[in-house]
Amino acid sequence: MFGSLFGSSARSTMVSPEAALPGRATPPEPVPATHAVLGTSLTPPWPEGTRVIYLAMGCFWGAEKEFWRLPGVVSTAVGYQGGFTPNPTYEETCTARTGHTETVMVAYDPTQVDDAGILRAFWEAHDPTQGYRQGNDVGTQYRSAVYWTTPEQEEVVRASAAAFEKSLAARGFGVITTELKPADEAGPFYYAEGYHQQYLYKNPAGYCPVHSTGVACEMPA
Repeated sequence: MFGSLFGSSARSTMVSPEAALPGRATPPEPVPATHAVLGTSLTPPWPEGTRVIYLAMGCFWGAEKEFWRLPGVVSTAVGYQGGFTPNPTYEETCTARTGHTETVMVAYDPTQVDDAGILRAFWEAHDPTQGYRQGNDVGTQYRSAVYWTTPEQEEVVRASAAAFEKSLAARGFGVITTELKPADEAGPFYYAEGYHQQYLYKNPAGYCPVHSTGVACEMPA
């Protein structure tokens, strides 16, 4: 992706709030109204009972595809979260001077796919031990993160992270570096530009790295 073109050393250092880019008061462009795959709204409101969680696992193009394919997912969108710059652009985020990570918003029906199902897909689809990178994509915007919105999600996030870390260690991997925070502490989710939304549906031959460890995530009871 675009971020791979920058020097890796500077992009692997988290920017301070004071040094972050200033951003802007309004989004750089409007959010598309409809999900290109699911036909649902990219923005709330969604059906009553829909839950939302925000997940970062490297390049958001491939990450989003992992979730729109899951039965029970109502909508997905890509954006920027966990940083300091208001309403950033993609190019700004790739400089590592906004503090954001490339994030996927996942809205889902918990009667069809539960919190554990969403988290299992998250853990198994990337390597959460790599810090500020995923594969050849290097930079703070590629860090692993989970930003939950309910106490029930937090419980599953923390329990699954502890369990998966043990499974990873048994296979020779290091410790999990995933950022775990409530969404209100991580800050706003800023929708990415329209061409990023459902990118791999619109561009089937597009860049789609897979960084799975191959380790199964056994969800705690």
